[in-house]
Amino acid sequence: MQGPNRILDDFARLFTDAAGAAQGVRREAETLVKGQFERLIRDMDIATREEVDVLRDLVASLRTQNEALATRVAALETKLGAFEAKAGGSEAV
Repeated sequence: MQGPNRILDDFARLFTDAAGAAQGVRREAETLVKGQFERLIRDMDIATREEVDVLRDLVASLRTQNEALATRVAALETKLGAFEAKAGGSEAV
């Protein structure tokens, strides 16, 4: 009875070793593919997440400044219109 158990143990050991080797190959392939993708992205000069965040904050700040300037221009145009109406009224007299 010693023979069949030993054969089964050998098969189990063989499959365990094969599974370990397959995992090693899988990890090596993942590392290789990841390295290739990182190199491809770096060569394409794609913006990083940090750069996009900085640009988003800058655009939000500029939008706020633009809205404030639009409000100032509208107020100045109103004052100018009132001044022109006043000046035009005194010329007509």
